[in-house]
Amino acid sequence: MKSAELDRLARQYGISPTRPSPDDREVAISADTKRKILSALEVELSAPTDRETKGPRREQQPERADKTIPKSFLPDFLFKTRIWGISLQLYELRSARNWGIGDFEDLSDVADLAGKLGADFIGLNPLHAPFLADPDRCSPYEPSSRQHLNPLYIAVDRLPGFVSSVELERQLEELRRSDLVDYAGVARAKLGTLRDLWRAWPQAGATDETYDPVDFDAFVTRGGNSLRRHALFECLSLSIAERGAGAGWQAWPADFRRSDSAAVAEFERGHADEVCFHMWLQWLAHRQLLQVADRAREAGLRIGLYLDLAVGEAVEGSATWSEPDVYISKATIGSPPDPFAIEGQDWHLAGYLPSAIAAGDGSPYRRMVSAAMRYAGAIRIDHAPALRRLFLVPLGSRPDGGAYVRYPQHRLLQILAETSTEHRCLVIGEALGMIPPDLPDELAAAQILSYRILSYEQDEKGFKPPDAYPVFGLTCISTHDHQTLAGWWRGADIQDRRDHGIVPPDLTAKHLQHRRRERRNLKAALRAAGIDVPARLSARASRETLRELTVSAYRFIARTPSLLVAVRLADLTDEKRPTNIPGTSDSYPNWRPKLSLSLEELASIPLLHCITAAMREERPRIRAARERSASRRISNRGPPR
Repeated sequence: MKSAELDRLARQYGISPTRPSPDDREVAISADTKRKILSALEVELSAPTDRETKGPRREQQPERADKTIPKSFLPDFLFKTRIWGISLQLYELRSARNWGIGDFEDLSDVADLAGKLGADFIGLNPLHAPFLADPDRCSPYEPSSRQHLNPLYIAVDRLPGFVSSVELERQLEELRRSDLVDYAGVARAKLGTLRDLWRAWPQAGATDETYDPVDFDAFVTRGGNSLRRHALFECLSLSIAERGAGAGWQAWPADFRRSDSAAVAEFERGHADEVCFHMWLQWLAHRQLLQVADRAREAGLRIGLYLDLAVGEAVEGSATWSEPDVYISKATIGSPPDPFAIEGQDWHLAGYLPSAIAAGDGSPYRRMVSAAMRYAGAIRIDHAPALRRLFLVPLGSRPDGGAYVRYPQHRLLQILAETSTEHRCLVIGEALGMIPPDLPDELAAAQILSYRILSYEQDEKGFKPPDAYPVFGLTCISTHDHQTLAGWWRGADIQDRRDHGIVPPDLTAKHLQHRRRERRNLKAALRAAGIDVPARLSARASRETLRELTVSAYRFIARTPSLLVAVRLADLTDEKRPTNIPGTSDSYPNWRPKLSLSLEELASIPLLHCITAAMREERPRIRAARERSASRRISNRGPPR
């Protein structure tokens, strides 16, 4: 194929001709990369150059010329007041009754506590379905399917017919004592007990309104082929993994790699009860998560649950096996080279085909966001730039051999507007790192709240003052990918990157020098905002002094005009270990550390009461007259920043 024809096809299918480099230059995409990306987009390139190129199986429709930006749902009360909530990782919760992993009953207890403290939402890690046959594969951001739930969060002891035993209690005590979640042990205990309950469930469930068999039948009917195929995948995955193969379908015998094969149909006929069991697990998780949402509303949380959506799915999981026609199979999601990852990143996640993602009334994107919104008052879209473009890395290539590919942004925003209005669910978009410069304004115009992290909100003058933050935003101090504020102050994140070989020693020295400057700037920003700075606040400040700093920092972000502020539970419990160290795999137990304190101890933590008191003082639930005044002020601000 001639160069001009290749370039024309690349433009037609939304492949950017350049990508950024770590030194802020634009690097031209090679012809080889264009061919590989076009192939990944299912554009068949004919071998002879004089033959016409075949189109893809599904044409990628051009974006509409209409520039009207659809607006996502925003609750009326948010035009009258600013609110706050608590963010946490569900699995990290300890309690006297759970099975070594936080569960939906623990989450209900957190909702009760949050309501008493004056919070309006609970922000959570993705609750997507993992690989039950490989429970140690535990990153919530590499799920098997985003349309289904994680059964390991089921509170088994709250199910009708459950009876414990001496042996089970011994196992559970061991699972509870561990400082890290033993996912394999949790899966053995829960799935084994759930299988026993499944056998007796028709009798036990008939006497319990919450777990009515009629509702289960209706759930299966509504779930259709999507639910059936997911359950079938779980059966196959567990069966094949027991024989020594991998849990993901790419490691399975060839006859089982397609969900519509004769071998799969024969397997399903021979394992009908097991398939039904896995659909039952999804129903149990669904029922209990609905109960949590109800408990949150009853506790006074006006938003309720705020759920995170991963940017993609595992390349060999349930989703890509169940619906191979809607996923890119020859490239994975990643990011281009940048100053903090000079070789770029390959996240090894499967993304939707641009031509399929928004196609039809029951599009993959609509089904995916609806699956979360039915439980939530808010969702957070991880890597919101994916609404416009994704960086795709062809299989077998390094990240610097990838390219950006355009997605149907207007149609995706329209789907978000429609589904969020249907479910009365606000939308938050995480857009950090290298993003198109005009994207934040377009997301704000769509009433998608931006996601602001304190340490990222700096310019050449230092930390931005509170009034520089946008109204339409969620502001927080840190996320699952960061240390707590105390850890940041000590430079623990910089030391972690050095100790795990993520950055070389010379760059570590520069980062430590920069952190000294950031510490001075943070103190200056707190003072300028009229907030107390603890005495004796040095780089090696005591634990107590750093707790005082944490309270001051939360007071600082509470004073921003941002509609939402999230208080991280790990800050309230003063955790020393990070949730996740990006760039590590085997060298750190990512997604496993539990909180150092149990739910039963939370209410007595002085730091929790100091921070939540600051939230209530800075963000009170205002009276009706003041609400009308605040509503007018927001309405008169003009377009959100």
